[in-house]
Amino acid sequence: MFRLELKIPPVALVALFALAIWFVARMSPWAGVQIPGSEWVALMLLITGFALIIAGAVVFISAKTTVNPMTPRLATSIVSCGIYKLSRNPMYVGLFIMLAAWVICLGNILSALLLPLFILCINRFQIIPEENALLEKFGDGYVDYLKSVRRWL
Repeated sequence: MFRLELKIPPVALVALFALAIWFVARMSPWAGVQIPGSEWVALMLLITGFALIIAGAVVFISAKTTVNPMTPRLATSIVSCGIYKLSRNPMYVGLFIMLAAWVICLGNILSALLLPLFILCINRFQIIPEENALLEKFGDGYVDYLKSVRRWL
């Protein structure tokens, strides 16, 4: 399992989950639900998720640190301003919200069960290894940040 840590780009993981969500919805039409205004809800969630990703990336770029989630050891600083005061992982929150938009768009309750699995996977194979690399690099300064800001929201 350690071989998967920091090896699957988060965007690729989202694509895999989006495909799995579609497949589950396709294979279980009996689990379909009607959500009034689902297209608008999905669109608003999609825009929100994208905005979180952009906000997170802009702060990283402004801090002149790496945006590449595969190379946390290249980070040059602890980013704790802007959106990072609210969440340690706003870009991953954005990706999750975009997956939730896809679930709502498809209108299948069974496919929603894959959302917690996405959180488990991104935590295990991306976020925790990132945090370990940043702890190793920044020590007590990063420990303080971990104590003051939640991982997700």
